[in-house]
Amino acid sequence: MAIEAKEVQAIAHLARIQVDDAAVEGYARDLSGILDFVEQMGAVDTAGVDPMAHPFDATQRLRPDEVTEPNRRDHYQAGAPAVEAGLYLVPRVVE
Repeated sequence: MAIEAKEVQAIAHLARIQVDDAAVEGYARDLSGILDFVEQMGAVDTAGVDPMAHPFDATQRLRPDEVTEPNRRDHYQAGAPAVEAGLYLVPRVVE
């Protein structure tokens, strides 16, 4: 399927993308190549191919839920301008 320069400009307008006039021909050629490849993939006979399994069917190997880093909150908050009860205090933004 061949895409023309006029169609590339229409697609760019719909997508609100600015495309230089010098690059339109290149985009038309690239998009035409992509659509030709999709047509080739659609022509493949997949009658005997089982669908892929869903990734959520697999079980995940989980690591133990253990604390691996020391609590350094006081160290990190030492440079903050205002802290109270372990929380950073910031100026009110919404009133």
